[in-house]
Amino acid sequence: MTLRLHNTLTRQKEAFVPLDPANVRMYVCGPTVYDRIHIGNARPFVVFDVLFRLLRRQYGAEHVKYARNITDIDDKINNRAKERGIDIAALTVDTTRTFHEDVAALGCLPPTFEPRATGTIAEMQEMIAALIAKGYAYEAQGHVLFHVPAMMERPPLPKHVYGLLSKKNRDDLVAGARIDVAPYKRDPADFVLWKPSTPDLPGWESPWGTPPGRGRPGWHIECSAMSRKHLGETFDIHAGGLDLIFPHHENEIAQSECCNGKPMARYWMHNGFIERGGEKMAKSVGNIDRVRDLLDEFPGEALRLMLLKTHYRSPLEFTKEGLKEAKAQLDHYYRALARVPGVQPSDGAVPISAIGHLEDDLNTPAAITSLHHSAGLALQENNPEILQGAKGSLVAIGGLLGLLNSSPDAWFRWSPKTAASIDEAKITSLIDARLAARKAKNFKEADRIRDELARQGVILEDGPKGTTWRRAG
Repeated sequence: MTLRLHNTLTRQKEAFVPLDPANVRMYVCGPTVYDRIHIGNARPFVVFDVLFRLLRRQYGAEHVKYARNITDIDDKINNRAKERGIDIAALTVDTTRTFHEDVAALGCLPPTFEPRATGTIAEMQEMIAALIAKGYAYEAQGHVLFHVPAMMERPPLPKHVYGLLSKKNRDDLVAGARIDVAPYKRDPADFVLWKPSTPDLPGWESPWGTPPGRGRPGWHIECSAMSRKHLGETFDIHAGGLDLIFPHHENEIAQSECCNGKPMARYWMHNGFIERGGEKMAKSVGNIDRVRDLLDEFPGEALRLMLLKTHYRSPLEFTKEGLKEAKAQLDHYYRALARVPGVQPSDGAVPISAIGHLEDDLNTPAAITSLHHSAGLALQENNPEILQGAKGSLVAIGGLLGLLNSSPDAWFRWSPKTAASIDEAKITSLIDARLAARKAKNFKEADRIRDELARQGVILEDGPKGTTWRRAG
């Protein structure tokens, strides 16, 4: 089956045909590092990590390049550092570190490239200078702005006018964007490529201003420069959240294509919002749950599974009950894995049905159904050969989804941060005492020990290879 992806540019599912099968390239907009990510922020990183895994499987890991940027220069960062009374660089370093911790806990693979905006200033200035030279940008009061009417009058490519991605006309876009109509703008839709910096803000020397002085980039030019530097002027897939279609991705297309004279990306993919009570989860609304806080209550794989149980383009209603269900589902899978020791991911082939679901625009809910089927088979079958195949399939599907990365033993011993600690040595001692009681046919004592452990939140499971234990819940 051919990989088919929904392209926001055409509003259709299209067969994915890379520019170069030996060099498949994808860019996903990363975090602005002024605060820890919440579960809504995390959705694109998890969803497009699955796409990264699928592309690596189909084209070979060495032939897939994935860039995910770090925005470490932004007014939100400047304002947050001022609020906290700390150095801007210290804030971005610390927040980048915690971002890495959070996405690693969610099972995301590291990207091939992770450029930082502050490390790409020269490339941004080069693009801005080219846009000015081509008549698509202008300088005004120390600012450099992209002139949207210039693109409308002289599209860099046939039919590639402003609004191509969002499918709205320029006036509608201006009305819905809450754009700051500064007096130095030639047109209300014009957006900032470069702006002056005061001495207390980060800045870099530039040729713009009277006299020329320190300045910093606008948000949109950052991703255009970082993607061009690492993936080229045209690459295969550009992805991010639905809220980035306008203005961020629309403006990226405008400045990149006017600068380069080539399409920026061939496929544009956008995930839907996470909602709470029917309202989009957002810091500005105050209805967020930070990933770090959720990880105190649930394993990272439970968060990941919850995010993948709904198709990435659909809205996802977030609840703690949904996370509890995901945790219980993973308990089921890990009990299946525990039945046959020694099966590694390479031992199991991904069933054709699961591959087909993922190739159909990343239909992760359907792929999870295949995962559930393999788990059920592994739990019900006693034929060693069928058991081995079922477990191998379970591990292989899990690998594509970024799940089942732990051992059953470690999984069942995980506990919430708030849970009372359990003395593992004491548990082992009680299990041994119970075994001795059973051998002596003192079943009343054996049951008493089981009940005592159950009151401590420890569940015993007897099997042909002995007794194992796990935490309840």
